Amino acid sequence: MLATLKRALSSNPSLKLEQAVARKISNTLLNSGAESLQTMPSLLSSLNSQTVQLVLSNHILTAETCLDFFYFVKKNYQKPDLRAYITMISKLYRSRKPDRLQKSQKFDEMRNLFNCVAVDGDLRVPVTVIASLVEDACNESKCNRDKFMEKFFDILFRVYTDNKMFGEALEVFEHMAKKGLHLDERSCLIYLLALRRSGQVDSCLRFFRRMVDLDVEVTVYSLTILLDGLCKRGEVEVGRKLMEEAAAKGVKANVVTYNAFIEGYFKRSDLGGIKEIFKLMEKEGVASNVVTYTLLIHGFSNVGKVEEAQSVFDEMRDKRIEADVYVYTSIISCNCRSGKVKRALALFDEMTDKGLIPNAHTYGALIHGVCKAGQMEAAQMLVNEMQSKGIDLNPVIFNTLIDGYCESGMVDEALRLQFVMEKKGLESDVFAYNSIASGLCKLNRKDEAKGLLFAMVERGVPPNTMSFTTLIDIYCKEGNFVEAKRVFREMEEKGNVPNIITYNALIDGYSKRGNMKEAHKLKNELENRGLIPDVYTYTSLIHGECIDGKVDRALKLFYEMPHRGLVPNVVTYTAMISGLSKVGKSLEAFKLYDELKEAGITPDDTVYSLLVGSLHSANV
Repeated sequence: MLATLKRALSSNPSLKLEQAVARKISNTLLNSGAESLQTMPSLLSSLNSQTVQLVLSNHILTAETCLDFFYFVKKNYQKPDLRAYITMISKLYRSRKPDRLQKSQKFDEMRNLFNCVAVDGDLRVPVTVIASLVEDACNESKCNRDKFMEKFFDILFRVYTDNKMFGEALEVFEHMAKKGLHLDERSCLIYLLALRRSGQVDSCLRFFRRMVDLDVEVTVYSLTILLDGLCKRGEVEVGRKLMEEAAAKGVKANVVTYNAFIEGYFKRSDLGGIKEIFKLMEKEGVASNVVTYTLLIHGFSNVGKVEEAQSVFDEMRDKRIEADVYVYTSIISCNCRSGKVKRALALFDEMTDKGLIPNAHTYGALIHGVCKAGQMEAAQMLVNEMQSKGIDLNPVIFNTLIDGYCESGMVDEALRLQFVMEKKGLESDVFAYNSIASGLCKLNRKDEAKGLLFAMVERGVPPNTMSFTTLIDIYCKEGNFVEAKRVFREMEEKGNVPNIITYNALIDGYSKRGNMKEAHKLKNELENRGLIPDVYTYTSLIHGECIDGKVDRALKLFYEMPHRGLVPNVVTYTAMISGLSKVGKSLEAFKLYDELKEAGITPDDTVYSLLVGSLHSANV
């Protein structure tokens, strides 16, 4: 191609003119720099892509000078073509003379040029066209062809990857493989990581297998990136098989790899898989690290295995592995969720005694624990302490406190807190509204609850299943079943699926009003939807049948409960004893009373009154 170009230059007048202009520009650049070209409009009027190419490929000019000219042209005259970009990259690559451009600066400039090539749609061409132009640049500059080609395509591969242009990056990878160019494992690792972060685990797996097929060096790091993606997606079996294949090729899993499996098994609540992984770690001599313990504590906590989580924490201390704030936060949260607030507070003190600084998550976990225990004074003390340390309340903590106050019957305090939250610029979410509405209902302030939920919708906060259920429950308790059914329909129209609590609100409402036909119809409907009636469902129906005087039907429902794995509670027994007492069936009533005591349930004064009443009815 160069020989053809030289012959064309010797016979073509326009090319001779371009050569002459290029020579003058080069001399100006050598003597005065790129900015001086601004005073030579007549010279630059003849500027075209060929002239630019001739200037950039001039061996007398340094890389720094050529770069100044390149950006001068790009800014003031025309956008350089792909050949100009590749020539400029080649010039920077082979530049060895000391100038103002240090090595790191040269690499940054090269990356910037590569980035323009990647993202500019006008410069985008098939990799074979790029390869042809790179070949020309190598021939023209007489540089080491293979070395430059490998460097060029490796950087291009990484730049495409950084821009999430995975298809183009793969095209470059396959071109390099086809031409026998060295494929750098670190670049492949970056590509795998980018794919996984983009959620393209299948592509990640295909590329990894392609690496193996092409004998690209595979390390534990690239293996772990893939396995982590598979485990996060729940495909631990596929991951285990890959790990075995890699081990057969001499790539041994490290603690980070095993941690990925631990997280994956916990996501599936597969405690047997966790045990298998630990046996494998022990067999391979891989020691657990602080991340392993954090995952175990967090995982056991999430599946309700509090003592196991505590045991892991104790083992960690025995092995003198220093727990960080994240480990302490996990174990504190675990104890708080299981109601072991005293232990959680002791762990908090232990953590601070070690000089570890609790963060918002640590305080949030503790505040959740004390709120759940109804210790609102303790919650306020923790809030004061965290604020004194410069940690402000976040929406999660506000919601926790609001819910805690509502559960403790302190709804006005919850409303005050909502006002404070909104004054800080934090919008109340559906959780906050639902908590307060529910708290108002418990205090029989139903009109305020309705008003609050209506205001929520007006403020643009979409209601969820709980919001609709609260409204339905209010209307049912008011006996307004027309509105209750309307809200139920609206709920479904807006894509909110009724749950067992929604149905229970309706069933309880109809049962108390004696409309047992509608109550049973709703029970059948919920079962057809795949929902399972719970103790509350049966208790409402039993109560309704007893009110209606249909005690035999109530008894049938009562004895159906154990067959469905349900254990009657004190309310269920009270409803059934009440029904039997009213119709004078004192023997059956006392029999249920004995069952109640045998079940370890403490009866209240109501039950005693009912039993006395049943004896009176029987004597009459």
